[in-house]
Amino acid sequence: MDASTIDRPFGCPLDDPQQREPVTVMLAGEPQGKGRARAFRRGSHIGHYTPEKTRTYEGMIRTAAMEALGNKAPFEDPVEFVLRAVFPVPTSWSGKKRDRALTGELKPGKKPDLDNIAKAWNDALNGVVYRDDSLICRMTLDKRYGPQALVVVTVRPLP
Repeated sequence: MDASTIDRPFGCPLDDPQQREPVTVMLAGEPQGKGRARAFRRGSHIGHYTPEKTRTYEGMIRTAAMEALGNKAPFEDPVEFVLRAVFPVPTSWSGKKRDRALTGELKPGKKPDLDNIAKAWNDALNGVVYRDDSLICRMTLDKRYGPQALVVVTVRPLP
């Protein structure tokens, strides 16, 4: 092992050209936001925990991210984080209103909040796609309607 692979995940050299390619992670299903941490009291001890629904969702994101990443190492340099949360069009809407939603004329101004969706994804991808979320220097977030519910995140290195 040479000096360029020391302290690098998976032994990837510093100049690995694969490291410069964007990583796209996709997860089908309704976008979910990060649940608020809960506090509990047991005697004189106060503890905190993340809700089960959030832990499960973040686990699904991590699994999808590991599959998308393959044998590439996490990003070590500043990155751009692009998230698109796609919500299904309500079945009760008329055909005309549905078309407006699918063309982007109508936006899903509903819960979950876009920043909470991004937080769940940031936390789940931390340590998997990028070494630490402090490496995110640019973020683009989008919430829209589409034919099926899903979230797509692309992480790419910044020049």
